[in-house]
Order: sequence, then structure tokens, then C-alpha cells
Amino acid sequence: MNTRREFLENAAGALAGLAFVGCDLLAAAPARAQARRQLATPGSTLPPILDMATQASDRIRAMDEQGIDVEALSINAYWYKAERDLASQLIKIQNEKLAAACAANPDRFVAFASVALQYPDLAAQQLEDGVKKYGLRGAAIGGSVNGEELSDPKFHPFWAKAEQLGVLVFIHPQGSGVAAEMPGRLKGNGLLENVIGNPLETTIALSHLIFEGTLDRFPGLKICAAHGGGYLPSYAGRSDQGCLTFPNRCPGPKDGPLKKKPTEYLKQLYYDNIMFTPEAMRHLVAEVGAGQIVVGTDFPYPWTKTAVDLVLATPGLSDAERAAMLGGTAAKLLGINA
Repeated sequence: MNTRREFLENAAGALAGLAFVGCDLLAAAPARAQARRQLATPGSTLPPILDMATQASDRIRAMDEQGIDVEALSINAYWYKAERDLASQLIKIQNEKLAAACAANPDRFVAFASVALQYPDLAAQQLEDGVKKYGLRGAAIGGSVNGEELSDPKFHPFWAKAEQLGVLVFIHPQGSGVAAEMPGRLKGNGLLENVIGNPLETTIALSHLIFEGTLDRFPGLKICAAHGGGYLPSYAGRSDQGCLTFPNRCPGPKDGPLKKKPTEYLKQLYYDNIMFTPEAMRHLVAEVGAGQIVVGTDFPYPWTKTAVDLVLATPGLSDAERAAMLGGTAAKLLGINA
């Protein structure tokens, strides 16, 4: 197998590890926690503006160390309980600053728009403004919204806009998702609210998008799920078998039966490679195809610094498949010219 340097030098046309920044923009955790506290306080002011130049410089240095040329920035949603006016102001600032960070480093960053998904009509407009006004490449959203599933018909205006614009929607779990709804079961050692709760949040979100017919209603959607899609691809066959074993519990949405087997929808979604082991990567490729996987980082949390190396270490991949994972697929999804 080629080394990382040899592969990246020899793979024609490949972007060297275009990655998703999954957890926050360029802010350290304390800055985000402060923003959360201010949003939660009635009559609060907007969060402080971050020092983009310094943070970007630090991030680029880390990207260089990891063999990553371009990253797609996103901010993990913490504003779903904010009132409409506050959410509008906050997200306007966020999207302006995201655009500014990308403009200052056009060869290193692109970004996803933030949207106030608790107000689906506003979120649809924010997505359109983000794409057309600020040059952002899609939207980053949580795995649920104040306990409501992303498949709820109230969110159809947002999904319709994403499909119309042809842009990518990146789903990243939140601490206010499943972990907050079942805190007793996830107490104790092991960081279970994150280690189990976050992948479970994504698993449930994707399953509802399939079984409630959202992916049938909006077949042109481009969705990327964080952390390898949670647990769903690892046990996908049970979704199909459930419909065979209990057909009365799997009638499909009100519009009619599902158009495909549940597992077939997995092949039209995309996934980042925050999975940590070559065997996990190999299995995901077997379930969804190499062309559906992109590099992820989860910055600023140090879950991994070897996402590029993981692609190269996964057995059974061709150089073309590795090139797609390391940048080709993400470049197409995000409209980046290699």
C-alpha cells in the first residue's frame, strides 16, 4: 500500500483529504458554552464575535499536520430554543462570519449555513440567503429540533428548499437530542451521553427520514450524516427484516408505501468517516459504497487526527475509491473545483 505522501502525490485529480469540521466553527468549547448561556438567558445579548483570523490560522496549521487541504466549516446548532428575532440576528452574524472566514482563506475553507430550523420557513430563507448571498455550500443542522423529528411535515419547507437549491445538508447530533431525553440511562462512566447518545441521535433521525417518506417526497436531497451515520449502517438489515416480520408496522407514509427497501436508501446518503478503525470503514463501504463517504474531523474536539490515514489504511479499496473519499466526492457535493 502507498504511504499517505505517495498516494496524495500520485492520485491524479484528488483533493488531499477535503474534510468536514463537524462540531463547531473555529471556536474553542468555552466560547460556544458562553454563547449557549447567553441564548438561554431572557433578554440576553448576542454571543461575542470570535477572533476569526487567529482561530483560522491555528486551524490551518492543524489541517496541514493532518494532510487536509480544504475543510467545510459548520457550527453545531445550539439556538433551537431561541426566539425568532434573536435566532434571526444570531444566524445572520454567524453566516456573515462564516462567509468572511472562507473569503479570507478561499483555498482552505468552505462553509455550511446555520439555520433556525425551529422556524422552518425562516430556515428555508436563511439557507437560500446563505447560498445565494454569502456563497455558503449548504446547511448544517442537528439530529432533531426540540424533541421533534426532522421527518415531521412541519420541516418540509426546509427540505424542499434544500432540494431546490441542490445543496448538501450536514446532520450532526446535539447534546439536546437523545441524550437529554434519556439522561438516567446514560449516567455513569464512559461518556455514554456522547459515545452512545450522539450516534443514536443520528440513527433515529435517518431512520425517520426513511420510514416517514421524507426521502421519497424529496428524492433529490443530498444529506451527509456525521459519525458514519451512527449505528444504522452497522445493523441495517434489521430495518428490512422488521418490515418483513411486522408488515403492519411498516406501511409507509400517508402518501403510499416506501418506494424502496429501507436499506436501499442508505446508498443515497453520505457519511463522514469518524469511525476510528479500518474494519468499521470497510463495513461502511460494504453497506453504502465507497462513493458515499467523506473525511471528517469533528474539530475542535480531538476525536481523531488521523482521518486521512484511516482512508489509506482501510483494506480492499482501489486508489480511485480512496481518491473519492479523500476529496473527490466532497468536492462534487460542495461545488469545489479541484
